[in-house]
Amino acid sequence: MQAPLSTVDPAEIEKFQAMAAEWWDENGKFKPLHMLNPCRLEYITNQIAGEFDRDLKAPLPFKGLRILDIGCGGGLLSEPMARLGADVVGADAAAGNIPVAQLHAEQSGLTIDYRHTTAEALAEAGEQFDVVVNMEVVEHVASPIDYLTACRQLLKPGGLHICSTLNRNPKSFMMAIIGAEHIMRWLPKGTHEWSKFITPDELFDLLRNAGLTPVDRKGFVFNPILWSWSLSDRDLSVNYVTASTKPA
Repeated sequence: MQAPLSTVDPAEIEKFQAMAAEWWDENGKFKPLHMLNPCRLEYITNQIAGEFDRDLKAPLPFKGLRILDIGCGGGLLSEPMARLGADVVGADAAAGNIPVAQLHAEQSGLTIDYRHTTAEALAEAGEQFDVVVNMEVVEHVASPIDYLTACRQLLKPGGLHICSTLNRNPKSFMMAIIGAEHIMRWLPKGTHEWSKFITPDELFDLLRNAGLTPVDRKGFVFNPILWSWSLSDRDLSVNYVTASTKPA
């Protein structure tokens, strides 16, 4: 059997492999993600609840939903989804992330199916999900269109795809690379390549070409005075997130 196409960029995987053990250190190299995580979760949970008519105030509101967290890292999103009752598969192409995620889930009393694999391999195996959560991954792959096509194949008809990334403009270069990597040193230098950033219009085009229907997009905006993140309907200038669906 021919091996499934992989959009994994080995150089990108090596970067995150080196940081694997620090995933749950709130003051370590993943500090920006820990700071952003409540805002990401607000968007993700509201989109899932709206799409599948779930009451977030109910016990285990995502019970019965199968969710894939692709590029799961140490499980910062997988664990909250599992706590909400979802059947969660966390997948990452960096092998070092998986034992970190597995250990933390075990310590947290959570059952999560973590796998060292790729979106393409999961699609080739015929896996199907109600929701694919795809956060801050598309700017690290070798071929965004092939990667997003694999994500679409992984969705059940009517399924929901949530994808976040970084806009490409002078402001994002200053904030995400100069600010986060060189001044604040939240991330190692070279974590991001500005040329791989994707504008919101480009991402919507990619999603459509992959066979998905974009339905929403919002910005993640950092307030340096309050030192916190919030969602914005208007400001997608640096970090942003999209929701799209697979036609039923």
